Amino acid sequence: MLGEADLGVEYRPLILDPADPDDEMALAGLRAVPEIEFNDLRGPLAAEFCRLNDPPESAEGPEADRWVYYPWRRSVLILPGPRTFRAIRLDRNRNKLTRAEQERLSTLTIGVVGQSVGHAIAYTLALEGVCGSLRLADFDELELSNLNRVPAGLFDIAVNKAIVTARRIAELDPYLSVEVSGSGVDADTVDEFVDGLAIVVEECDSLDIKLLIRESARRRRVPLIMETSDRGLLDVERFDLEPDRRPFHGLLGDTSADQLRGLSTRDKAPYVVGLLGARDLSPRMAGSLVEVGETLNSWPQLGGDVALGAAGVATAVRRIGLGRPLRSGRTRLDVEKALDGLAEPDLDTDDDYLDPAADAGEDTGPASAAPAGRILACAQRAPSGGNIQPWSLHPAPGELRIVLDPRYTTAMDIGYRASAVAVGAATYNARVAAAAHAVLGNHEFVENSGDPLTAVVRYGTGDDPALAADYPYALARETNRRLGYGGHIPAAVLNGLAAAAAAEGAGMRAATDAPALRELAEVLAETDRVRYLTPQLHREMFAEMRWPGDDLTDGIDTRSLELASDERVALQIGRRADVMAELHSWSAGAALGDYARDRVRSSSAVVAITFRPEPGADGGGLTDYARAGAAVARLWIEAQRAGLAVQPMVPVFLFSRNRTDLAALSPAYADRLATLQDRFLEILDVPKDESVALVLRLSYTAAASVRSRRRPVPGSEPRG
Repeated sequence: MLGEADLGVEYRPLILDPADPDDEMALAGLRAVPEIEFNDLRGPLAAEFCRLNDPPESAEGPEADRWVYYPWRRSVLILPGPRTFRAIRLDRNRNKLTRAEQERLSTLTIGVVGQSVGHAIAYTLALEGVCGSLRLADFDELELSNLNRVPAGLFDIAVNKAIVTARRIAELDPYLSVEVSGSGVDADTVDEFVDGLAIVVEECDSLDIKLLIRESARRRRVPLIMETSDRGLLDVERFDLEPDRRPFHGLLGDTSADQLRGLSTRDKAPYVVGLLGARDLSPRMAGSLVEVGETLNSWPQLGGDVALGAAGVATAVRRIGLGRPLRSGRTRLDVEKALDGLAEPDLDTDDDYLDPAADAGEDTGPASAAPAGRILACAQRAPSGGNIQPWSLHPAPGELRIVLDPRYTTAMDIGYRASAVAVGAATYNARVAAAAHAVLGNHEFVENSGDPLTAVVRYGTGDDPALAADYPYALARETNRRLGYGGHIPAAVLNGLAAAAAAEGAGMRAATDAPALRELAEVLAETDRVRYLTPQLHREMFAEMRWPGDDLTDGIDTRSLELASDERVALQIGRRADVMAELHSWSAGAALGDYARDRVRSSSAVVAITFRPEPGADGGGLTDYARAGAAVARLWIEAQRAGLAVQPMVPVFLFSRNRTDLAALSPAYADRLATLQDRFLEILDVPKDESVALVLRLSYTAAASVRSRRRPVPGSEPRG
C-alpha cells in the first residue's frame, strides 16, 4: 500500500482515475485510513449542469469522473471531469467572457512573483479561469501580520506563502495546473521562472528582484504587470511589443540590480518614491514612508486596496490574452478620488411613464376652423412609420398637395415605399375630411414630377356618405400597443375589414388561429432582433423615439409603447449600441424580440394589406403603394369602429423585393431576413403576384394611454 507521502505533494492535490490500476491501488490505500473523508459531489454538480441555460456540448461521461485527494485536508472529493467541472464553475462568467474567449485564455501560463499582494491576484486569475496554468514564487512564510491583506487563515501561519496560495487555488479548481517556487526568484532562477510565460505579474518587495524580473521579461518579450496598492496604481510594460523599452518606464534611469540588492526598508524608500512619484502618493502613504523604520516596520497596505488591485490586474490580463488594445503605461484606479466625485444619478423619468397624462396634450389644431384647415389637420393625423410624417402639405386654390418629402426617409423605407404608404393614408384622411365638409372632388397620384410622389386632392362640391362617416374616426385614430386580451374576432368583423381594404383596391390576408399567430410572433420577434443588431437600423429606430421632455410633435412618444417595468429596463439597455455590438458578436439577443413576440401572441389577428401592382411594375410603383396606403387608413378606421385596437408591425424586410434590398438593409443578416420573409408570406398565404403594404396587429384591449402628436399645419380656405 502507498504511504501518504506518496499521495500528492504539500500544495498539489492528487487526481486519481479509478480505471487506472495504480490509481485504484492508491484509492484503496486512502480508503483504509479512517481519518480520510470521502465526499461525492457528482450528484449536486450533475443537477447544476442540467440547470444551465445553453450548456456546452460535452463528450464527458462517467469515465471522466475523478477522485481528488487533498493531503493537507485529509479529504477526497469525487468530481466530474475537467470540461464539465469548468463549464459549471465558469458559467456565470458568460457573457462578460464568451466560451470562445474563455477557451483562448485557458492557453495562458501566467507567473506571479510575490504572494502577499500576489496571492489575491493569482487567486482572482484562477477564480475567473483566465489562465491554463499558474507559476507562483515566494520565499517567505505567512505571518499573522500578513492576514490584513492575504485571504488566508490561522492554520496557514508558518507555511510558505506560495504554497498557501497554491492550496487555496487547488480547493477552487483541482484541474488548474499550479507550479510553486518556494525559494522565490533570484538572479540564478529568474530566467527559468519567466521562460514560457505568456504574462508575468510582479508583486515582490525586493527592488533588485523587481529589476531582474523586468530584464528577464524584456529578453523573452514577455509583458509585465505590476499593481501597487496605493491609489490603485497599475503599471503595464509591454516588453512583447517593445523589447527595447526601459524597465520601470525608465523611472530608475541606469540603476542596476546590484545597487538595489540588500537594501533595508528605509534605504528602499527613496527608490520607492522615485518609482511611485512623491506628488502622486496618497497623503497617508507618503506620511507613512517617513515613519518606516521609526514607528512602522514597513509601508502599510489594506486588504480592500489589494483586492481592487487584483481586479485591475485581471482586467489587464484579459486584454493582453485576448489581443485587445493595451499599451504600456501607468494608470490609477483611485476609489477615494472616485468617492469624492459622488453625484446624484441621472434619473430616468419613470414617473412620466407611469403617468401618461403628463404632457400628453393633443394637437392644438389648425389655425383656421374653415374646411381647408380641417382637411389639413385631418391629413396630418394620418399614420406613418415611426410617426415621422414623411410629407409636406401644400394648400393651394382648389386643392391640397401632399408631397412625399425625402428628408424623412430611412433605410427600411426602400425606394420611398413606406413613405408612399404614409402619403396614401394622408390622402385618404384628406378625402374623408373633404367629404365630411361637402367639398369632395377627385384625387390623383403623380410620380416623378420633381418629387418622388405627389398626391393631389382637389376640392369640389361632392360628398360621399361612407367617406364622411369615417371623419370622426380618422381624427380619433390611434396606435394601441397594449397587450391584448385574446378573443375571437367575429367573421362579420373580418369581412368588414376586408371590404374596407377592397374599397380602396387592396386586399387583406389574415392570420387568426393561435398556431399561426405563434409562428408570426417568432418571425416578427426575430426581425426585431435583426433591427436591434444592425447598426444603421438601430440608430434610426432610436432616432424615432421621443422621451419625456422631448419635442413630441413627431416620432414615437415612448409612453405610447405601453411598457411594463421590465420592458422599460430592456429598452434602456436596448438603446446602447455598444451592448448591441456585443450581442451581435455572440450571435445572441433572442430577448430583443420579446416585445413584439408578447404582443403578437396576445393578439386576436395579424393582417397584411396587400395589392396587385400595375402591369409592368415589378412589385409595385409608388402610386401602387400610395393606393394601398389609403386602404391601410380605411381598414384601420374600420377596425377601431369595430372596437379593435390596432398596432402596425413593420418587419425589417417589409419593403424589400429582392436579395439586393435585404443586403443593403442588413449585410450581416440578409440571408436570415430572406428566410424570415419567405416564412412570413407563407404563413399569411400571400400570393407571389401580391405585395404587402403594411402589417397590422389587431386585439381587444383597453384604450391607449397616450396618442402620438403631430407637427402643426396652417389652415386655409378652399377656393373654386
